[in-house]
Amino acid sequence: MTYEMISGFADEICPDFNDQLDALSRMGIKYVCIRSANGKSIADFTPAEAEEELLIPLTSHHIQVSSLGSPIGKIGIEDEAAFEKQLKQLENLCGVCRSLNCRYIRIFSFYMPEGKDPAEYSDLVIEKMKKFVRIAEENRIVLLHENEKDIYGDTGLRCLEILEKIDSSYLKAAFDFANFVQCGEDPEKCWELLKDFTIYIHVKDALFSNRENVLAGTGDGMLLPILKDAFENQGYHGFLTLEPHLFAFIALKSLEKGGPNDVTVKNRYASGEEAFEAQYKALLKILSEIH
Repeated sequence: MTYEMISGFADEICPDFNDQLDALSRMGIKYVCIRSANGKSIADFTPAEAEEELLIPLTSHHIQVSSLGSPIGKIGIEDEAAFEKQLKQLENLCGVCRSLNCRYIRIFSFYMPEGKDPAEYSDLVIEKMKKFVRIAEENRIVLLHENEKDIYGDTGLRCLEILEKIDSSYLKAAFDFANFVQCGEDPEKCWELLKDFTIYIHVKDALFSNRENVLAGTGDGMLLPILKDAFENQGYHGFLTLEPHLFAFIALKSLEKGGPNDVTVKNRYASGEEAFEAQYKALLKILSEIH
């Protein structure tokens, strides 16, 4: 099958935003998820800066924004100062969304204290997540909860708990195959739990054996059967966002709690662009097997 709604975390290609967009254009990709641009986190742009520094090159390249890859929720659950700061950041990010004609912001559900049972923090997680969602509702922006490693919502059941308890059309799931694998979760079982809430999918694969990120379709993420079910039985029509993690790009250390070794990145490619294009071709191969 052919599919137009393909996007990607283009900061895995290189830091320079224009160069990111040039690469996407060469590949024929028409959407981008902005996590960082020109070495700056999307959370640090004001709406005016986003319009001037990001929208102008986006428009000239005829590329649209699928989502903002924000760091919202990637803080300790007990860190009140960081939480207050992120409430303000999220309000600002909603403005950035409007500047970039985008309606989705990727978020997380807080790092858990080491050695503590996440169940002890369930009520606090829901309470704080509701405050994020309230801001999104006021701004008519949809938050996408990603099942990131080491956060509260890193398992299928806890993701489901968050989505069911908050029960808002402004909080949905961004499904990440590799992150579930790296948490020892069965991606197909997680898909069954979350598919009714999933409106966004990250194309990333990994191995159970060593948690290493690998080319899409070559790991234990079960991308083909899950995507086949999404399209054929769920009527999925959301974005497929490339997030290869196959090259140690500059921003990786700040994204992973344990640094690059946390995802055991091994550079098999000469550049970020080569790794990104390899993942894109791997996705196209998977899609060609879905009828």
